[in-house]
Amino acid sequence: MQQPHLEIVPDRQALARFGIPIKKFQDIIEIAIGGKQVTTTVKGRERFPVRVRYSRELRDNIESLAKVLVPANAGKQIPITELADIRYVRGPQVIKSEDTFLVGYVVFDKKPGYAEVDVVEQCQAYLKKKIASAEFKLPRGVSYTFAGSYENQIRASKTLALVLPLALFVIFMLIYFQFRSLSTTFLIFTGVFVAWTGGFLMIWLYGQPWFLDFDVFGVSMRTLFQIHPINMSVAVWVGFLALFGIATDDGVVMGTYLVQMFRQKNIKSTTEIKRLVIKAGSRRVRACLMTTATTILALIPVLTSTGRGSDIMVPMAIPSFGGMLIEVITMLVVPVLFSLIQEIRVGGRT
Repeated sequence: MQQPHLEIVPDRQALARFGIPIKKFQDIIEIAIGGKQVTTTVKGRERFPVRVRYSRELRDNIESLAKVLVPANAGKQIPITELADIRYVRGPQVIKSEDTFLVGYVVFDKKPGYAEVDVVEQCQAYLKKKIASAEFKLPRGVSYTFAGSYENQIRASKTLALVLPLALFVIFMLIYFQFRSLSTTFLIFTGVFVAWTGGFLMIWLYGQPWFLDFDVFGVSMRTLFQIHPINMSVAVWVGFLALFGIATDDGVVMGTYLVQMFRQKNIKSTTEIKRLVIKAGSRRVRACLMTTATTILALIPVLTSTGRGSDIMVPMAIPSFGGMLIEVITMLVVPVLFSLIQEIRVGGRT
């Protein structure tokens, strides 16, 4: 059940008019109503604080508080009701605590275009600067900490710092176990870096005011695809993680057929290498395009989704969509690099 609480809101203009500092006004309120510890009494091994304040009948209602006087300039005594707005308000239903300490929550939001972690780090730096310059002093026994989704971001970032390189290593090893060749594995693994570039390029495009700034059948493309600046959140990095897993698909399709073709024939000249690479690459263009197209088409509903969960799914889909668009280059890069490696080997034998 809520209990009424007495709230005193100082009128700073009135205080300035009578020349009363806000600190002095607060001291009067503390001593008269809240009470102030003046000494400690001792009884055996126990210690009891002695507090001084007005008796209950002088502070239990607003009419009695009107008689509290605040000293001003020239010896004047100003009633507190002329210096502040005194009213009863609803009190809290519960008293919150954590680790046996009372807790008060200060909720603030970020401006558009700023990442959540960056905002919290800026707030921390600002508070430390004010504390270092003595402009802001923390009372004894009081501490502050930033909590909420910021903590989840930090915890997830630490996890991703371990998972991301581990995932790349696993992808590399899976490709190696397929081809049993470091050179072939490296040239197929270049698809990851190509896709990485495409993901960051798409994130950059989402922050440009001219990107998709046109209508189709009266529908704004910027509204449909929810174009707005994207911060490097955990959801974006999870999207990159998913991208790495599918970015090597075209390279594996192309590389597998190239390896099979070269194993069937004994190549002795660079001319034969180029001819065979062009032949094998031409036969796998359609398969690579189909692999990429199915992924891109599957991501379009996610990019245009709205409602619950879309704030997480859209940032995850953006790097995957951009990466797969650029990843098509892999079906050109892999044959070229494969031809180069084979030419070097043939040249080394001759």
